Amino acid sequence: MFAITGVTGHVGGAAARALREAGEPVREVVRAVADLTDRTALAAAFTGCRGAFVLLPTIPDGDDAAHRAMAGTIAAAVADSRVPHVVMLSSLGADLAEGTGPVRWLHHLENLLRDTGAVVTAIRSPHFQEKVEDLLGAPVYPVFGESADVPVEMVATRDIGAAVAHALTHPPARSEVVDLEAPAYTERQVAEELGELLGEKLEVVLVTRPAWTETLTAAGIPPVLAGELADLYDAADRGLLRPRGDRRHVCVTELRETLREIVSAAR
Repeated sequence: MFAITGVTGHVGGAAARALREAGEPVREVVRAVADLTDRTALAAAFTGCRGAFVLLPTIPDGDDAAHRAMAGTIAAAVADSRVPHVVMLSSLGADLAEGTGPVRWLHHLENLLRDTGAVVTAIRSPHFQEKVEDLLGAPVYPVFGESADVPVEMVATRDIGAAVAHALTHPPARSEVVDLEAPAYTERQVAEELGELLGEKLEVVLVTRPAWTETLTAAGIPPVLAGELADLYDAADRGLLRPRGDRRHVCVTELRETLREIVSAAR
């Protein structure tokens, strides 16, 4: 039995589907079963499982302390349950303790999990191809950076879920960090492909550094989170989000396939 958190999301859902397709039993950990801030319920959900998949969701209006507290609860539940192997969704840049915005909370969770006694597989992901879902219906394609023409690796969440399922069913002898390797695209390419599928031309608009936080808050993002995202964009611009793990896992889904599914689902 494998316990999967976040099954209503892209990655957790893909991991659960991949496990079931492989004939593996899955325990879905949804809010009705265990909240990620409920140590007792979460530990009960993990107890008796061969492995568990965990992630640290962003709390829209949560500060640094709130995210670190949630990370602490997750790790405590893992320790209490004595689940032998935990796969965690992390991010490139999680090897750094500071200077990466919200990624630093993943750094914190990685380290807490390693202290639980469980074998930990931290899967560090680049940008999600599905990030464009938030832009559907917008007349412009905003790029938070100095250029829209820098290739960046972008991974489909279905591939992340498959990597999670493989890691759970093939646990390593000791804790490891797995960097996901994915196809690279420029933001301009993303805008062009998305516009073609939508049947309209999307204007690429560069949002310069001084306007990052203001632009994000104007879009309805809480100020605390807007500041964290601005720090994340800065870290990306400075090249801090790089693969530094123990090994790489190659993901192959092309962007156009993902965009086609997103556009089709929205119609």
